[in-house]
Amino acid sequence: MFVKMNLPGGVISTGEFANLLHPLEDVGIKEVKFGSRQQLYFQVTDTQLEALTYTLLNQELHYEIGMDTQPNIISSYVADGLFNQSTWVREGVYKDILDSFDFNPRLKINIVDPNQALVPYNTGNLNFIASELGNYWHLHLRFPGSNLFFTWSTLVNTDDISRLSRLLEPAITLASIETPEDGRQFGVKLEQLALEIGKFLFQPIQQPFIEPSFKLPYYEGFNLYQDRLWLGVYRRSETFSVSFLRDICHVCLKHRIGQLYSTPWKSIIVKDIQPAIRPDWDIVLDRHRINLRHALNELNWLTEDFDPYALKLKQELVHQMNWLDIRTYKLCFGIKMKPKSGIWGSVILRFIKSNRSKSWFQVQYSRDFNPNSRDFITYKKRVERGELLAVILALCEDFYLLQDKHTDQEHHSAGSLLLPEEVNTSTVLHQCTQCQTIYDPMWGDSTQDILPGTAFEDLPETYHCYLCEAEKMTFQEIDTVMKNSNYFS
Repeated sequence: MFVKMNLPGGVISTGEFANLLHPLEDVGIKEVKFGSRQQLYFQVTDTQLEALTYTLLNQELHYEIGMDTQPNIISSYVADGLFNQSTWVREGVYKDILDSFDFNPRLKINIVDPNQALVPYNTGNLNFIASELGNYWHLHLRFPGSNLFFTWSTLVNTDDISRLSRLLEPAITLASIETPEDGRQFGVKLEQLALEIGKFLFQPIQQPFIEPSFKLPYYEGFNLYQDRLWLGVYRRSETFSVSFLRDICHVCLKHRIGQLYSTPWKSIIVKDIQPAIRPDWDIVLDRHRINLRHALNELNWLTEDFDPYALKLKQELVHQMNWLDIRTYKLCFGIKMKPKSGIWGSVILRFIKSNRSKSWFQVQYSRDFNPNSRDFITYKKRVERGELLAVILALCEDFYLLQDKHTDQEHHSAGSLLLPEEVNTSTVLHQCTQCQTIYDPMWGDSTQDILPGTAFEDLPETYHCYLCEAEKMTFQEIDTVMKNSNYFS
């Protein structure tokens, strides 16, 4: 059986972690894993669990044995200062939010700054996404057991995130949502309930949320930021030895590094390393023979927690793609073995079925190849495992052909790349008023055979929102300003 420990926000103090690792090592547990929701796992026998009872009871971290009914709260705290340039979401904001949770949620909660690409922002049930307005967040509801969303019509204040989550959780958990209209009506009722209570600070949405482009950062090895270093460690087996983590804690405590961070990619990050103490880190890495030179082709894959079949398939495909020198920059891949798992990616290998000798998958890609989009388009309906590599290569080729096409459009857009900084251009987009989905003529809508470059006015009257199926007439025009073509960057 396994023990799951939640690390709220994907962060744990080095002292607390060290106090957990020593008893694990004492009872013979040699390895632990980090999960896709930044949680910690380890396997135990009945004897080991009995010996650890006192240790677990005295941990402040929430844990469950053999189940995951109370998911970890994930956050982009790990990316702060490394992979984002947010104007107001800082360490103190994350700490205030995480400290305000005085209950263990049964819904998946994401607290994410969209100005980074390391942590997803739409894989939860309550997705709080930082807005342009300081201390206010967009809220995207995803109803449990479905891919149906409702966008909260106002911004949520930082101080209200935990209280609003507590209010919404019982109703959302018990709700039966089967259609987009069910979700819209139920979401409106939830908003009305929150307004009637009168204890929450909501602000109108001045600027609609537009999904940024995705570029997964290289999250491994020693990297310089400001006047310090950060270290990212990825393990091909998705396991970390307890002795290695114990030594990391020792070095952190020795040099007053207070926290460790886990990522949704099942890796760990250490911040605030002074360059002068790097030799101490090299000693630990040498002692445990840690390799820090994995290709991005391997770092951009996600598998479900504790799934040896998916891990083996990932390793097989990565090996073949590396041998062929395949470029996968701006893409990430997920292997989805269970229908309702939280696996995300711009390309998804969705398991269909298997027999004694063969397995079949459905290959999908997310709209605009943005892994934070929950709208998936089927590329191939039925692919045998041995044919997956060929299909992935074809899909990668299609993706880069699409990038070439958009680059050509940029170069021919009245010299937009050469505009002086004070000159603005704009594009007219249209947004669904029910679910906030945006129609962008640059992309069109492949789900309804709408070609890229099709203006909204030229859409047929039968056109509807691909997400909530609202009619064309429900879309409203919005104006998006672009300076020096940053909209495409």
